[in-house]
Amino acid sequence: MLSPDPNGHFKKKWENYVKSTFNQPAMKTRRRIARQNKAVKIFPRPTSGPLRPVVHGQTLKYNMKVRTGKGFTLEELKAAGIPKKLAPTIGISVDHHRKNRSLEGFQYNVQRLKTYKAKLVIFPRRAHKVKAGDSAPEELANATQVQGDHMSIVHEMPIIELVKLTSNMKSFNAYEKIRLEGTNKRHAGARAKRAAEAEKEEKK
Repeated sequence: MLSPDPNGHFKKKWENYVKSTFNQPAMKTRRRIARQNKAVKIFPRPTSGPLRPVVHGQTLKYNMKVRTGKGFTLEELKAAGIPKKLAPTIGISVDHHRKNRSLEGFQYNVQRLKTYKAKLVIFPRRAHKVKAGDSAPEELANATQVQGDHMSIVHEMPIIELVKLTSNMKSFNAYEKIRLEGTNKRHAGARAKRAAEAEKEEKK
């Protein structure tokens, strides 16, 4: 087979290694059926997996953004009144390596656990043998499987306040102000030293 490019030196049987993506419509159907089968298999558990905490991203570039973490800390579980051995059995992910660095994040995740616990419906392991902690038959009858993300993260938009420009704002030169403050910071030590020496001379 001739190549359209006269300088294209292809290896032997290169056409056998060309990858095409013509099967995407079929793969889309295959993935949808796999999701449906998984939902039936894990019923009545949520399809998105266990509940995970809300954490901040690492490094200075991403630490202002929140995302889902690996699991809740033991302190968060204790504050929410959930035993650490019971948590994985009722759909709560646990991470004993993670540490709480801020009080705000700790309180948010504890409230997240309490909200989840209030909405939780626990099915008995055996239908004819109900144990302590299992939900009432009325709740079991009305329970539905949660499709997609449950208790997803809500990203709040910052509040912007609009103000009218005044003459002082228009006349203010930010560049000159920054340069002046930089100069004052650079000469602060020398000026303080001269002032101390002048005060010493006056006392003499």
